[in-house]
Amino acid sequence: MAAGLRLNDPFSIITLPMAGRPGGERATPWENLFAWPRQGDIQVPFDAASREARDIWATRLDHAVAHADKAVLLVAEGAACLASIWWARLSPSDYVSKVAGALFFQPSSVDALHRQSGELFASPEALLPFPSLVVDGAVHGSALATICGGRLVSPPRATPQPTGMWRQAQRLIERLSAGVVEQDLRVLRTLGIPER
Repeated sequence: MAAGLRLNDPFSIITLPMAGRPGGERATPWENLFAWPRQGDIQVPFDAASREARDIWATRLDHAVAHADKAVLLVAEGAACLASIWWARLSPSDYVSKVAGALFFQPSSVDALHRQSGELFASPEALLPFPSLVVDGAVHGSALATICGGRLVSPPRATPQPTGMWRQAQRLIERLSAGVVEQDLRVLRTLGIPER
């Protein structure tokens, strides 16, 4: 039954956890906050040890996205959120166009994204070409949502029951995507521009 439900999922889930966690068994934020599974269809752990490690990670993410059989939903935590934004801003559009949305959990400070900073994730300032939700109760989440054009979501107060499925995450992105499209259509109608 679960396999049948999985076939109906509209996205390929690519999880981007932090590599080398202390203790090795600490749950991801999406497990702790939403009771979602630790891994999606593909997992590409992020190691922020050096620029070389970042570049190898980006190549692995390119490969994962290019070989996904459906539109991709990125789910990242910590510095992997910033790495995902860096990747989306600098990768070829044919890779990035396969991404339907992103969920960013407890991101690191956005200072590393500024082009002048010379930091690991310095990149041109641009909104992401796909919808994103930032799940964070701290100041970094609000700043990241502003920088990438996403929406900030406060963490739930109580952890829901485990679902064993990624469907809840997919519905969030579907609702956000539908809302963005509807808003764009309203703007076109208001401006008198014909819909295509």
